[in-house]
Parts: sequence; structure tokens; C-alpha cells
Amino acid sequence: MKILLTTDAFAPIVNGVVTSVMTLYTQLKLRGHDVRILALAHEGCSRQEGDVYMIRSFSVNIYPDARATVNYKSRMVSEIIKWGPDIIHSQTEFCSFLFARKIAKKLDIPIIHTYHTLYQDYTSYFTKHENLGKKAVIIFSRRILKTVDTVVVPTNKTKGILEAYHIEPPIEVIPNGIDFTRFKKTLTQEEKNALQGTLNIPRGHKVIVTVGRVGKEKNLDEVMLNMKALIEQRKNISLVIVGNGPYRLELEKMAEQLGIRDSVVFAGMIDQMEIYKYYKLGDIFVSGSTSETQGLTYIEALINEVPIVCRKDDCLKALLKEGYNGYTYETSEEFIHIINDLLDHPDKYNEIKAHTAESVQAYSSEIFGKRIEALYEKVIANKEQGYVEQHDDNHTAIVS
Repeated sequence: MKILLTTDAFAPIVNGVVTSVMTLYTQLKLRGHDVRILALAHEGCSRQEGDVYMIRSFSVNIYPDARATVNYKSRMVSEIIKWGPDIIHSQTEFCSFLFARKIAKKLDIPIIHTYHTLYQDYTSYFTKHENLGKKAVIIFSRRILKTVDTVVVPTNKTKGILEAYHIEPPIEVIPNGIDFTRFKKTLTQEEKNALQGTLNIPRGHKVIVTVGRVGKEKNLDEVMLNMKALIEQRKNISLVIVGNGPYRLELEKMAEQLGIRDSVVFAGMIDQMEIYKYYKLGDIFVSGSTSETQGLTYIEALINEVPIVCRKDDCLKALLKEGYNGYTYETSEEFIHIINDLLDHPDKYNEIKAHTAESVQAYSSEIFGKRIEALYEKVIANKEQGYVEQHDDNHTAIVS
């Protein structure tokens, strides 16, 4: 198949959408398909670099790394139409989606769309009125998604939300896959000690780690408050926050105000090939977020054999097995009890740790690639069947 992936976000930006696009691109290429990507250029002019068509764009002040374009007559689109993809898989709902629709209409080919982001949890970026923002998200999602053939979501949580929006096209649940080879590396004790030293973590401290975009929607305020209560009970513990984002300065101020600044490390953005070290540095991975569609960092933590403790959320239903590879919590008291219980009982901790990596084998990039490939084949077949049925109907009308 000739497959076009479209996305607003692309390298050098690092986020879940970009990771998913690159994972899918790699897997589809390995399966023998001709795959190309249409993306907004992070810098420079419109151009083609190998399999990637980049369209000139500019930054927009909605959230970090957001980009837009007015270059809708780009020659890149003409080049793609000349190439002639069989199907388009869009990954974002904004500028690149408009290109996807234009190309699909011109070639009369199907579009499937992955709904990566729960915008209802991001309304603070464009309005102070939460209820108004959520209504806008519903209307926007309906208008965008009614123009595609199939919607892909990573979890039943997201499917349920879109069904509540009364989305028209069929919805398929296919979890995003992860390239396990990036994490099949060891971190020696010597390397671990060196990294702790670099981050100014005292020797002998237990390390709580969280990884992801540092945005208000990630509920890191709650993690910080829980850590303050935890630090008051046990002094030899540190929190490492890996990632960057618009809420970092607020969290740094909060750490100062709570009197725990010396116990909180803001590691910033880490190269994707090095991030395994930060997972493996952690004794426990934590998250307070309820805005995840899937929670790729939760899976990455488990691949790295780190038990997870996360705020209870529907996205965890298929991933986290209570007391087997981690725990969920709903209150600060539960959070503190779980962390203390794991750290104070090595046998229990080691038993859970032993289950972590094997519990996420179904999330491999290979399985992800196979499932998406099968969906493409089904959607293309349905489109072709529609042509046949339409032709038969027209023929019947002429005969009668």
C-alpha cells in the first residue's frame, strides 16, 4: 500500500504524537509499504526530505510547539497527489488535517484519523470558561471527525468520551505501540550512582520519578503536595520530574513554597535514546494525571521494570493490574500509604517489579503495526465495496 501519514507535530518536537507517528512509519516500512509523512516544518521553507514532506509554518501562541500555516497551495501537496497514496492516516486535527482532506478528496481515497489528545482537558489554554471550552471541543471534534472514514483511539476511555460526543464514524480501539528496543538496555550501579550525582540526589535516597510534558493538565501540583507529606515522614526520598513545559516555573515556585525544593529535581527534556536511564533510576513511577488518552510513559516505566503508582483513571483499566504491576490511588492518604508500603516491604516491591515488563508485551510496536495495517486493508476494502454497491444501485435504476 501507499500510505500517507499527516501531522502538525514532527521532529525535532518531542511528544506522544511524534513518537507514535515515527513508530508507525517504521513498522509500516518494515512490513513492505510505501509510507510518506506530511508535516509542518519546525523551521525553514517547504521541502521534501526523503519520505517527509515539510510545509513552511509559523509558531502560534496557544501552547508550546503549536504551529500553523497559510501555505495551502504548497507544491508539496501537488507532489503527494502525483505520488498517489491509497489511504491517509491523519494524526492531528488542525492544519495538516486540512491538507489530508484536500488530498483525499482529489484522489477519492479514505482517511482514518487517530484521536490522540483529550482537548476537553486542555481548555485552559484557549479560554477561562471551562464549560464553554468543553462545548467548543465537542462541536469541533464532531465537525472534524464526521469527515473521516474511521477514528482510531488508544483506549476504551477515549472511545467512551467520543461516543458521548455522538461522533458519527466507526471507532476502533488500537493502543499505540512502543519500540521496546529503546529500553532493552542496562544501567549499571556505577552509571546509576553517576546519574544521581549529576542530579544532586543524595546517595541512598529512594527515587520517585515522573516523565512527561510539564503542563497544568498533568496534575503535578497534586504529586508535589503528596511528596511534601511523604518527605515529612521519610527524609531519604527525592522526586525527579523528567520533561519540560509551560507549567515548570509554577512548579518550581511551588516546590520552594512547600519547602521541598532540595528534594525535587527538574531534569528537563532528555534525549529519547537516553531516557531509559531516568526510568531505571526511579524506584517507583508516579502520575497524578487524568488527561491521558493512553499513558505511554506508564508503559515505558513498566518496560523499564519500574512499578507504577497512578491516580485512578479509565485509561489504566487494561494496563494496570492492582497489586500486580502497580497501584492506583484516589486520595493523598492512599498515595502515601502505597509508596511507604512498597518501600518498607522489599519482598512485596520485588514481586511487583518482577511482573512489570511482562505485563506490557501486548503494547509492542510490532503488534501496533500489524493492527493498523489490518485496519487500512479493511477501510480500503469497505471503500471499494461502496463503489461496487453504488455502481449496482445506479445500474438497477437505469434498467428499471
